[in-house]
Amino acid sequence: MAKKPGTRLAAVVLGAALAAGLPLGTASATPEIVHSATQRAGADLTEPHKKEIAMELVSSAENSSLDWKAQYRYIEDIGDGRGYTGGIIGFTSGTGDMLELVEHYTKAKPDNVLAKYLDALHKVNGSDSHDGLDPHFTDDWHKAAKDPAFQKAQNDLRDSMYFDPAVDQAKKDGLRALGQFIYYDAMVMHGPGDSDTSFGGIRRTALEHAKPPAQGGDEREYLDAFLDARKAAMLKEEAHSDTGRVDTEQRVFLDKGNFDLNPPLQWKTYGDSYTIPE
Repeated sequence: MAKKPGTRLAAVVLGAALAAGLPLGTASATPEIVHSATQRAGADLTEPHKKEIAMELVSSAENSSLDWKAQYRYIEDIGDGRGYTGGIIGFTSGTGDMLELVEHYTKAKPDNVLAKYLDALHKVNGSDSHDGLDPHFTDDWHKAAKDPAFQKAQNDLRDSMYFDPAVDQAKKDGLRALGQFIYYDAMVMHGPGDSDTSFGGIRRTALEHAKPPAQGGDEREYLDAFLDARKAAMLKEEAHSDTGRVDTEQRVFLDKGNFDLNPPLQWKTYGDSYTIPE
């Protein structure tokens, strides 16, 4: 005979049923409600402290620094075929998100210093070209980075294009803060989409080998499968072939069973050591 949920869980489940507008009788009989209720009881990457940790973890891999706010001004061509890479999560001129960023910024502040590059950003989208951007684009980016409106634009697009979709999908898959971060970091590097080397393709490959908690699977086994798929995708691209952010960061947290991503955290990315204290 299956055990009845404890008093605390039963109360949470009942609250979830009421919030969902369901009959009280469904609270104990609907696995989806039980899962939803228990998931909310775990750590959520949208909590301010957890989100700050996520930003620092990404920055350690993208910029070799925990000071992610210093990266508003970052911009360079890293030779990965995506043109210029800039900002707090690596918007690129060759994949369209840098264009969207400048468009978003220009809607908020039409006379900004980057608005004059919109035509050029349209033309170089899909390539690694700097046509129409050089020689002053990087200097103007640095100027814009001092503007709170540009900083807000970067935050807005980071959330709407990467953070929110990744965390939402992770929650649907029944993953706690660590899994939410693992999804977010993959979304930042590989982008959304369904190709083999995009976030959607990586998740699809993982699902072929393990079920996420929302489908009755084991969280550790599923995240292990996801990281395996992520690593395989990274190795297909020369620019991403150093898999340190998986091997010596995310896999370390998973091996320790730190599903709530609780500090203190110690890890390495690309040979550098980092610590987030309690």
